[in-house]
Amino acid sequence: MPATPHVEKHFQASEAVRDIVIGMADGLTVPFALAAGLSGAVATTGLVVTAGLAEVAAGSIAMGLGGYLAARTDAEHYASERRREIREVEEIPEREMEEVVDVLRGYGLDEEHLQPVAQAIAADRERWVDWMMRFELNLDEPHPARARKSAMTIAGSYIVGGLIPLSAYIMFQDMSTALGVSVGVTLAALFAFGFIKGHFTGISPWKGGLQTIVTGGLAAAAAYAIAKAVA
Repeated sequence: MPATPHVEKHFQASEAVRDIVIGMADGLTVPFALAAGLSGAVATTGLVVTAGLAEVAAGSIAMGLGGYLAARTDAEHYASERRREIREVEEIPEREMEEVVDVLRGYGLDEEHLQPVAQAIAADRERWVDWMMRFELNLDEPHPARARKSAMTIAGSYIVGGLIPLSAYIMFQDMSTALGVSVGVTLAALFAFGFIKGHFTGISPWKGGLQTIVTGGLAAAAAYAIAKAVA
């Protein structure tokens, strides 16, 4: 009887998901809170839409730039650490060999196998440096396009998230109607976003959905209450 091939399914898009989570979470929450707050202070939905769109534009640029700089920092840190490892492998190979042995020992390798395995790793200088980066420093080389993709993903996710609570104010002229629809649509979107995020990140999807609803709902309620109090 032929054996069924074993296929391991691992999620490979963690960086992209992280960027979507960052952008969408803020995009749903911040404009939602702003729109709810303005609903308690202004009389026309046009003002809410104008202020909301301005915030979405500014927020997406700021969030995208933040993602770009963070990714660039990661790339620069990796390059700096790699240059240091290359220098140390060339100047103090004995010490670096000891570090290889220490790392292998930490993985439970038998003592009689430590030196042969370490020698095999050190036989190729480039491979040696790659190994040290991965297993000693726990650093993976960032993709060259990571910074640009991160900025675009975060900014785009922020815009998509921000337009959801504002859509009600664009469609309805009556403030109370727009607020009610915005709350309903945004809370549903927050739950769906949290549910999907939980599915990909390994936590209970229902728990993830409830967490995002509570976070976004509290932010909007606080903004609305403050606006009402000072209006």
